[in-house]
Amino acid sequence: MYEERASRVPGAVVWWSVSPGSAAAARRVLPDGCMDVIWADGALLVAGPDTAAHVVADRPGARYVGLRFGPGTGPAVLGVPAHELRDRRVPLAELWPGAQARRLAERAGEAAELGRSVGAVLEEAAGLRPGAAPGPVDAVVVTAVVNGVRAGLPVARIAADAGVGERRLHRRCLDVFGYGPRTLGRILRMNRAVDLARGGAPFATVAAVAGYADQAHLSREVRSLTGVTLGALVR
Repeated sequence: MYEERASRVPGAVVWWSVSPGSAAAARRVLPDGCMDVIWADGALLVAGPDTAAHVVADRPGARYVGLRFGPGTGPAVLGVPAHELRDRRVPLAELWPGAQARRLAERAGEAAELGRSVGAVLEEAAGLRPGAAPGPVDAVVVTAVVNGVRAGLPVARIAADAGVGERRLHRRCLDVFGYGPRTLGRILRMNRAVDLARGGAPFATVAAVAGYADQAHLSREVRSLTGVTLGALVR
């Protein structure tokens, strides 16, 4: 079971899930350009930006609550460049002062025991840490990159729209997204394609609407980023 809602933290989403209780299950978490703070049955973890699908083996009945930051917005709260967490899952206590991380874990656990919203606890903690990034995060650059890659624009055009050179753009992308604009573009395009396919669109239509050269191109990209076929993801 998986559900989500819009967060009070701008650009973020609160999500929660419970693994099936009858047998261990494996989940394939697709790369999405985002970073998450996750409460996992009492432990607080940070999921960095992935470059490929991350397979999680859940124990039966495992509970998760997460605060997912939109592309480019996580480092301002977590206080670490995104590329340092690329393809990693680390305890929150490695990034925040130990006492602060422990107190947050205690508050989240108390909320869970009382049937209250763990997500609200995570949102409150995130709201107290704006501007914690190790360097200025230019919202104009983040917006220009996200909008540009979603529109399929060349990197040179995205850099021009952001008012920076291509090399500086790449460095800033590593800090806030965890990878360069081309990789971010591949990931966001793949997610759009998967959403279209899960909505029932024929794969040829998915390829055309999402901006792939053809259906074969779509198939190669999905398998490269997720490890399985588009058909398997839809099923």
